[in-house]
Amino acid sequence: MTDATWLDAEQLAAYFALKEVGSLLEHAVEQQLRVDGGLSGPQFQILARLADSPAGHLRMTDLADGLVYSRSGLTYQAAQLEKAGLITRAPAEDDERSTVVALTPSGRERLGRVMPGHIEVVQRLLLSSLSRKDMAAITEILGRVRDRMRTAPPRSAAPRRSAGARKPAV
Repeated sequence: MTDATWLDAEQLAAYFALKEVGSLLEHAVEQQLRVDGGLSGPQFQILARLADSPAGHLRMTDLADGLVYSRSGLTYQAAQLEKAGLITRAPAEDDERSTVVALTPSGRERLGRVMPGHIEVVQRLLLSSLSRKDMAAITEILGRVRDRMRTAPPRSAAPRRSAGARKPAV
């Protein structure tokens, strides 16, 4: 293989460090959410996004795009949250093809119950190792990377494969 097909040592170190930190943090957060509130990471993100929404509700496609989550995965997680009484889903008033998701009082209570532990895990594992200058640098750098990645169409806009479509042979 040519050098163009490999990452150099500095690139590889940065990539592996980012992947490892992300995996370790995600594992600890998932564990805390399960213990404190019986929630998965995506379920917590759905509740947190809804709580942060000025209107108190969001369209499913906007949630999927914001969370970078598949439509089917989000539908499954939303169904679990609805079954638990933490959210409601209803057709949008202005477009019956769209589904609007809203946080219930029980959902707000569950979010409030898991949030202190969530903050503690994030503070202990990530933020306590960083100075304010470090946080500003990481926010700027990762924001730039995120913005570049977000120039591609959102996953919810990607065409769906038909049920009869097969993956191409490799």
